[in-house]
Amino acid sequence: MTNPPRPHGVRHGARGQARREEIVRAAMEVIAERGYRGASLAAVAEKVGLTQQGLLHYFPSKEDLLIAVLTMRDEWDRGDRVAGGDPMTVAQTVGVVEANAHRPAIIRTFSALLGESVTEDHPAETYFRERYRRVRREMVATLRERWGDRLPSGLTPEEAAPLAVAIMDGLQYQWLHDPESIDMPASFRDFLRLLDPASFNDAAPYNDPGAPDEPGSAA
Repeated sequence: MTNPPRPHGVRHGARGQARREEIVRAAMEVIAERGYRGASLAAVAEKVGLTQQGLLHYFPSKEDLLIAVLTMRDEWDRGDRVAGGDPMTVAQTVGVVEANAHRPAIIRTFSALLGESVTEDHPAETYFRERYRRVRREMVATLRERWGDRLPSGLTPEEAAPLAVAIMDGLQYQWLHDPESIDMPASFRDFLRLLDPASFNDAAPYNDPGAPDEPGSAA
């Protein structure tokens, strides 16, 4: 697993890195229990047996900790492909959308930080800029692996990739506002049918390797 980025000025060895990962997992649990706004540094510190000041030695701000949470979520979604270099299949991409439909607190954290990150000098600005560059590259590889250099719709993978990423993140915002009306996986499959009018029904079930379930979410 690729390690979450370290905040500037924070130094840790192997023991410190293990402690950081413990804190990130605890933060995920607190976010799941209390939501984005209720996930205070004090609550996370209490869960791992630290004072708030002690936690700040590992993560200087709440934003730094939340970025580490999102980074770990990305790594779980990408799974073994991070190490192996294999592109995610289209079916696995649909599976990520399906998994996200059961992680409202994490998706709310992602969406709230994403919206805030467009402001000047926001601590998450670099994270999201680099993440989108990587995600677009990976989506190009995913689409090329499935359809080659030209999709049935006539688009190239490079042309279709930003659209696919925009659909995924845009659906999350709509779903957070109106979860009873928006079926994210179904809507994403509808988008795929626009790319391939011959239809698309081969999405395999997605196995989320290690992400904690959120209380009250579907299994």
